[in-house]
Amino acid sequence: MKPSAFFLLAATIALTAAHADEGMWLYTAPPRDQIQAKYGFALTDPWLDHLMHASVRLNSGGSGSFVSGDGLVLTNHHVGADALQKFSTPAHNYLRDGFAAATPADEIKCLDLELNVLQSVEDVTARVNAAIPAGATGDAAALARRSIFAAIEKESREATGLRSDVVTLWQGGAYHLYRSKRYTDIRLVFAPEAQAAFFGGDPDNFEYPRYDLDVCFFRVYENGLPVRPAHFLQWSAAGAQDGDLVFVSGHPGRTSRLLTVPELAFLRDNQFPWQLAGLKRREVLLSAWSGRSEENARRARDDLFGVQNSRKVRDGELAALQDPAFFGAKVAAENSFKQRLAARPDAADALAAYGQIAAAQRLLAGIATRQRLLENGNGFSAQSFGLARALLRAGDERPKPNGERLREFADSHRESFELDLFSDRPIYPDFEILTLGDSLTLLVEQLGAGDPLVQTVLAGQSPRARAATLINTTRVRDVAFRHQLYEGGAAAVAAAQDPLIELARAIDPESRRLRKIAEAQDETKQQAQAVIGKARFALEGAGGYPDATFTLRLSYGLVKGYEENGAHVPALTTFAGLYDRSAAQHNQPPFDLPARWVERKQGLDLATPFNFVSTCDIIGGNSGSPVVNRAGEFVGIIFDGNLQSLSADFGYDDVQSRALSVHSAGILEALRKVYAVPALAAELVAGHR
Repeated sequence: MKPSAFFLLAATIALTAAHADEGMWLYTAPPRDQIQAKYGFALTDPWLDHLMHASVRLNSGGSGSFVSGDGLVLTNHHVGADALQKFSTPAHNYLRDGFAAATPADEIKCLDLELNVLQSVEDVTARVNAAIPAGATGDAAALARRSIFAAIEKESREATGLRSDVVTLWQGGAYHLYRSKRYTDIRLVFAPEAQAAFFGGDPDNFEYPRYDLDVCFFRVYENGLPVRPAHFLQWSAAGAQDGDLVFVSGHPGRTSRLLTVPELAFLRDNQFPWQLAGLKRREVLLSAWSGRSEENARRARDDLFGVQNSRKVRDGELAALQDPAFFGAKVAAENSFKQRLAARPDAADALAAYGQIAAAQRLLAGIATRQRLLENGNGFSAQSFGLARALLRAGDERPKPNGERLREFADSHRESFELDLFSDRPIYPDFEILTLGDSLTLLVEQLGAGDPLVQTVLAGQSPRARAATLINTTRVRDVAFRHQLYEGGAAAVAAAQDPLIELARAIDPESRRLRKIAEAQDETKQQAQAVIGKARFALEGAGGYPDATFTLRLSYGLVKGYEENGAHVPALTTFAGLYDRSAAQHNQPPFDLPARWVERKQGLDLATPFNFVSTCDIIGGNSGSPVVNRAGEFVGIIFDGNLQSLSADFGYDDVQSRALSVHSAGILEALRKVYAVPALAAELVAGHR
């Protein structure tokens, strides 16, 4: 981001701009008054209910929407890439080459993709808070909160049959119970080539203008038949126009806009530098390995894309926090709030809460490296290790009362946990040895070769040799073996004497100890944030929005270009621009076009809109979110933000920051004339097959 943009965003943070279309709003508290006053548009309950039930969340980390009455779901290619990668083979590289089902029978069932559709939200704040004993702090309070979460979720699941998740909002200021309909029979209908979905590759990532067909269609089945959703989005063939008011319904993953200054300083000085170093290390590892063979590149492609994307995000976020004007605005805003707070007679508790958060953050910083390596798994990066730890902990946790288990083993999470545990996804031993060997090397670098736990982990071998031994001798990649151990419990897990499970066992005591410390300090911060939040509501009212939590939110804004380097950047790009961009780069990778795009150029209307930008407030997790117009019609799909949007974790700016979308008209043009799938295009327009 350019310094001028930092300054403008800093000003936005210091003095909230009343004109800005800011917010990732709860569906239970939408910004009705703001939208009515500014745009003359009324958010009605039926309009919101329809959009909420048409929106979906994918367990691969993104959003989507129903776009036909026959269970058709649209998301991004890069969100669907995980599924594409898992059922690809050397003979059928669907991630690279794309796929189109000629008939319903040709639709490919995904191995472990899960979709969730929000059905209802209930405020359970009073019940959660009442379950925390008066004066309880640290471990005791964390256990009490975990127990009441598990009880509420289990009670809801048994009463409704719906997936039930208690979600923490405002860092502990409120707790809502989200109930969702869960689908697991998901089948691939259409995906373009990766080169069409990610035209321009890493050089154009987070840039604009863009020309990406970043779409992927799935169909949702239940009991062997396509679902018939009561709510799906009608397709707008004309799509978004410059100046239109549009809305985004999706699942932003995480923002840090309400964090205190010590928490932001920890991100700037500790967490983000660590993550960036790891991402750059991983990028070099995967790039080098991919260059050795086409098959290596196929296996690593989805991981490499994720690493490169995350690296750019962290670069932008760290740059924001390292900018004195940006960070200074955060400090000034917090100090200003404290000063206003100090004038109130009940200020003592809220002001003390800031000190409690700072103390907890210092303690967390002291354990951060070992926690990341052990509990977060940075030192054991391999799918096989994740399976080994899951089996070990499942054996230990499942006999416990529901409320005393680690959160991921609660009854309410069992179905999703088992879907992942027993997935028949391909796991490649040579790739596992590569990643585990590198992460064990990181473990030694960070903790030192003389660390007793490091010596236990390596067992007298070098990191790479140890990785090879573990991956080549473990049985956890065998699904039948996983079933046997899971059903047999702790005794079966111990009797198996699997080397990778025993490695997980060796680090588990310290890993659990670190997690317990972290959860206790997080509990302290939650309680303190709740006090601050109460004071904020008293001063400013409760009309705002909480930080993102990968739960369904509504954003709004205008389709609008911006000024950059003295030039106007138009809101929309066209098919003509795609061909011009490729030609300007001499059609060389990553600006080369798939063969069918070259062959069928003459049949295209090159004036058709392709991508567009809007001022909608989004962040990672919004990928695949539908963009709708005032009529609630589908006009586009979010797939990225521009470079200036990378500081959105900490604040909103509508001067240059933009959300990027694929245009609904461009999708139809490509389906009809490039990919020759008229039945799919017709289904979108008609709303049924």
